[in-house]
Parts: sequence; structure tokens; C-alpha cells
Amino acid sequence: MSGAERPEWVVREDASATVIVALFVRQALGIRAPEELPHLRGAPSAQPEDDDDARLLERQWLAYWAMAVEPQAHPSPVPLDLVDGFETLAVLPVDGFDELRAAMAPLAEAAVAFARRASDRYALQARSGSASSYRAYASAIAEHERRVGRRAHSFELNVQVLPLTQRGVWWIGSLTIAVTDGLRGDVAAFDPAIQPIIAELA
Repeated sequence: MSGAERPEWVVREDASATVIVALFVRQALGIRAPEELPHLRGAPSAQPEDDDDARLLERQWLAYWAMAVEPQAHPSPVPLDLVDGFETLAVLPVDGFDELRAAMAPLAEAAVAFARRASDRYALQARSGSASSYRAYASAIAEHERRVGRRAHSFELNVQVLPLTQRGVWWIGSLTIAVTDGLRGDVAAFDPAIQPIIAELA
């Protein structure tokens, strides 16, 4: 959409290696939260523990996850530092995250390789689909406008297309959703799946 008098909507779609690394770490460390979000396909899973150490790791991981998904909305009160071995794909605050940093260390090589493969696979599919990404959201917004009888409100939405074990759509931030790659590639199923998200925003 264009023109100053008309509402604006922006949808950014990606398969961020940073987000995928965070999910790989979650799964490999047996962290349950967020419980509604499925596991990554093909990534190692650890059995969840229920003790003080596990709860501490979960608290630290949730803060790390928020920064990975929406870094601008979750600034750190202390400086951030790259996590050794994760290239530029994982950063943690310099204070208060020693346990998570230590637990992540052995996972670095496998996490980075997994995330790069998944992100590259998405990029290849996105290129081959040319303008289909824009059309998918424009169609859903047009359908919403027909349903409610008005133009869509201005909004922003970030979409992470992820190799998750279950098909679906999940809110993972205030402006960010996760969509299973299989669902995103299914045009007939994706449109009704994204409609409730568009209705909530527009």
C-alpha cells in the first residue's frame, strides 16, 4: 500500500538463523518453555529436568529467547557479548547468564550448522517463489478488509518460517509469529491459518 492518507502494513518474513539457534539450544537443553511451541525437526532433544538448575537455565533462556526474537523490544541493561563458537548467531548479557553460556558451549558447532542449513533452505525456497510472499499476505489482508467492511489498520508483522515438528502458527513476540515451513509452503492451508493473525492486527 502507498500514499500518506492510506494505512500501511509491513510483513517481514524470514527464517532467522539466530532464532533457530535459540530453539536448538532450548531443545538440546531440555527446556520446556514456551510449552506451546513445538520442537525443531531433526534437532537433538534432551529430557526436561525439574530442579533448581533447570529452572535457572529456563529463566536465562527465556530472556535470551526474547532478545533473539525481538532484540529492539528487549534491550539488555548490561552490555552483550557473543557466545563463543556461535559465530554472530548468539549473544548474551555479560552478567547474569554464566550458567546458560556454559551449557550452550558444547552445542555451538551443531547448533550453527543446523541453523545455517535451515535458513539457507528457506532462502532458496523464498527465491524460487519470487513475489509469492507478498501475495500471500496481501490476499489475507484483502479478505479481512472484505469481511470487516473497512481498510486494514496499519500494522507490522514479523514472520519466522521454521522447521517445526507440528504444523501451525504461534505468537513468539509482540509483533512476531512462528509458522511451520510446511504450512507456509501450502498455499491452500496457509491463507486460513494466517487470517486470525491478520484479524488481530488489522
